[in-house]
Amino acid sequence: MNSKKDEWLSALRREILEVAPAEVARGHAAKEFTLLDVRESDEFRAARVRGALHLPRGFLELRAEQLLADREQPIVCYCAGGVRSLFAADTLRRMGYRDVRSMSGGFAAWKNAGLAIEEPRLLADAERRRYARHITIPEVGEAGQGALLAARVLLVGAGGLGSPAALYLAAAGVGTLGVVDFDVVEESNLQRQVLHTTDRIGTPKVESARRTLSALNPGTKIETHDLRLTHENARELFREYQIVVDGSDNFDTRYLVNDVCIELGIPNVHGAVFRFDGQVTVFWPGKGPCYRCLYAAPPPPELAPT
Repeated sequence: MNSKKDEWLSALRREILEVAPAEVARGHAAKEFTLLDVRESDEFRAARVRGALHLPRGFLELRAEQLLADREQPIVCYCAGGVRSLFAADTLRRMGYRDVRSMSGGFAAWKNAGLAIEEPRLLADAERRRYARHITIPEVGEAGQGALLAARVLLVGAGGLGSPAALYLAAAGVGTLGVVDFDVVEESNLQRQVLHTTDRIGTPKVESARRTLSALNPGTKIETHDLRLTHENARELFREYQIVVDGSDNFDTRYLVNDVCIELGIPNVHGAVFRFDGQVTVFWPGKGPCYRCLYAAPPPPELAPT
């Protein structure tokens, strides 16, 4: 049996081009081909090459046409040690894919060469249960949920805009959610600021937000910042986060958030609402215009809606 397998492998190695990990790394960085990880799901979850497409060898015939629509696009397969990838390449070749290669030595050789790997956060059993609906969505999956759990998001304002944003960010599993606001809960807030409750009137909004969000999802770390933003403290604060969600209710703060996000290169998710009209925009430095590009200056006080 082993001799037949060895003969088969020898034949495949004569027919299928094997590429060294260093060469694969260069081509992958230049996007010269699709890098296909054909290992099992548990192997892929533990560690992988960043940007590789995952399709276990056992599912090639079932899903290749869906995930690899272009049969002319070059493909490099890799597995743990370089054997399964040869079989996978042979299967794809038989399915009509024109240019399929295998990475010699597999993922083990890639690691031994000191090339970069991605080790995503593994979900605990309780996290798998809580986020089961996310995990079943292909566009999110376990890797996406892991990215959410590792994310650090700062929410500016715990009022009418910040309340629903905070609830959904915490529920979705954002790992660390910072909330900055210097105000206290007032009775007139309660008809729209759903983070707060009647018994918290007079309580700092950030503390009220912490209680609500921690009760909703104890796995999300809530960092509270009871302060009025200035350019100086905003710069120090924003550096600790990956994304800023601007739920402020005044132009001074909106321009301040915009300017600091540009300075630090941080995406700014901006929201605004007036009566029955709402707006949401992502201002991402280096990828598009900023808030000042759209609105060079705030309107005169007498014309500004409140």
